[in-house]
Amino acid sequence: MAKIIEVDDLAVNYNDAEPVFSGLNLTVKKGEFVSLVGSSGSGKSTILRAVADLIPTSHGCIRINSPQEKTRRPFAMVFQAANLMPWRTVYENVALGLEGLDLGKDLIHRRINSALNLVGLTEARGRWPYQLSGGQRQRIGIARALAVDPDILLMDEPFGALDAITRTTLQKELLRIWSETKKSILFVTHDIEEAVYLSDRVLLIGGQPAQIIEEYNISISRKLRREHSEFLDIVKDIRKGLQSSFDTTVIPIV
Repeated sequence: MAKIIEVDDLAVNYNDAEPVFSGLNLTVKKGEFVSLVGSSGSGKSTILRAVADLIPTSHGCIRINSPQEKTRRPFAMVFQAANLMPWRTVYENVALGLEGLDLGKDLIHRRINSALNLVGLTEARGRWPYQLSGGQRQRIGIARALAVDPDILLMDEPFGALDAITRTTLQKELLRIWSETKKSILFVTHDIEEAVYLSDRVLLIGGQPAQIIEEYNISISRKLRREHSEFLDIVKDIRKGLQSSFDTTVIPIV
């Protein structure tokens, strides 16, 4: 399967301090769901922001193997906070990511409606953000990302601020959307069970500078994962690896 994200020998430094990570190598295949886990401050979100070109890198290269087109974006990012504009309706918030693309009004309308349909909120298009629950706001954030028709979704703890029931519901919804759209997803989470439930592969980040210290391939059918004995075994293995990484990870002060 073709690689859609390639990170080679990458380094990021903050304020001339010790590098957050150095010599980092990472790939994501087309259509793959990959999660990054690690202790707080280990560099998970920094990796995501580097891939999204939101922060400068000091060494190495990042290749996004997606065609550059005027009508779509190669990737889109979903954050922990939905960051909806309170003065815009749901429809207008989803439209935000489409600004600057070469799209006619009819195609913009179809893109927005298609994205809202994917997240199950077509009936909410005229509502204001304050009229939505936390889970609904996060779905709108995902719809805004989907509307630009990216090949890659970069997701930075998108369910971290939600209650357990809403989080579980949105995990299932995300897998449905991923199955329907065939997007590649690079997902950051501190929840090991979430990572194992969602992913094809889980990468454990640790050390200083941070590295990928272990890779876990998840072959259990997603329909059986939470009930499968191997699911808990993998969670325990990752938790053990995470505990070991505390000995070598120094949280940088930035």
